[in-house]
Amino acid sequence: MRILLTGSNGLLGQKLVELLLQQPDVDLTATSRGRNKLEEVYEALRFVPLDVTDRAQVQQVIAEIKPTYLIHTAAMTNVDECELNQEECWRQNVTAVGYLVGACAENQVHLIHVSTDFIFSGEEGPLAEDAEPSPVNFYGQSKLAAERLVQASTGTWAILRTVLVYGTARDYGRTNIVLWVRDSLRAGKQIKVVDDQLHTPTLAEDLAQGCWLAAKHNATGIYHISSDELFTPYQMALQVADYFGLDKALITRVDANSFTQPAKRPLRTGFIISKAQRDLSFQPHSFKQGIALLNQQSTMV
Repeated sequence: MRILLTGSNGLLGQKLVELLLQQPDVDLTATSRGRNKLEEVYEALRFVPLDVTDRAQVQQVIAEIKPTYLIHTAAMTNVDECELNQEECWRQNVTAVGYLVGACAENQVHLIHVSTDFIFSGEEGPLAEDAEPSPVNFYGQSKLAAERLVQASTGTWAILRTVLVYGTARDYGRTNIVLWVRDSLRAGKQIKVVDDQLHTPTLAEDLAQGCWLAAKHNATGIYHISSDELFTPYQMALQVADYFGLDKALITRVDANSFTQPAKRPLRTGFIISKAQRDLSFQPHSFKQGIALLNQQSTMV
């Protein structure tokens, strides 16, 4: 199968490149805005620059590559930036998806679109695929609008929703809760961690596996991809401290309203993943296993 990947420079994109290059029957083309961050790691990787907000570029690349599947991971995902710059958020998260949906339908490409738990209100969870969306911030509104564009497509599609993705990647500016807690406690810093939000945290490698399984099984419809363990960030921080033998007394439990952020967060989401487990044979890592993997990756030279 021929797979076209958007957002290959991002966290999920890099994990997908690593995974898909290992599949003997996959002909992969990676795309992203700007230079290819992985060119020194994977010399044989076929890379094509692509700005998904440019309709002409989208149509040209898809027509030339002629993929059987397109895995769309590119998005504006900084929730507060989306709240403060709504026009740009809509351009990247909605307008671009409209271009991809149209080009995929025209060229008979199976579109696999990555979405988020932020389309939900956070009033209850964990949630199954048929839960009613009701976003509480602009990022969630944009991702829900994108989902509706995908669902209205005349082509073949799958939507994979995920929750609180964590992992490490090459030349990647963001940290994650595991390394932030570990490094803060090692430095003797006191940290405040919220204990009134509930999530099923998702290892980036697991989300990449879910995307690959969706293509492999020619999946259609909506799937929830995350771990099956429900934690608050505070509980996650305690697990990180335990794993590394660090001082848990440095961790202070707080409520989300202790922080001033431009965008409201849904308090309780998390996913029921039985559909993905049944239909795709999806099996996520435990959070403890994820901590161990991130530690191993962060210490590699």
